[in-house]
Amino acid sequence: MTALAGALGGGRARWRRAVADIKVYPVETHPHCNWEVRAAGSAREIAEVERAVDRLRADHPFVGLG
Repeated sequence: MTALAGALGGGRARWRRAVADIKVYPVETHPHCNWEVRAAGSAREIAEVERAVDRLRADHPFVGLG
């Protein structure tokens, strides 16, 4: 949220609402990437969140469950 707010303006709360839900899945069932973000908000906010997720996922395809 901080990166989105810094790059695009608006506060962290705005971007936290846009990053509506983060799902983490077991690596056994998702061998290429075990997380996803479901974005919400305006078309622009969703597009910006999806671009940020793509950049982040390139470096961090897997996250821990705890």
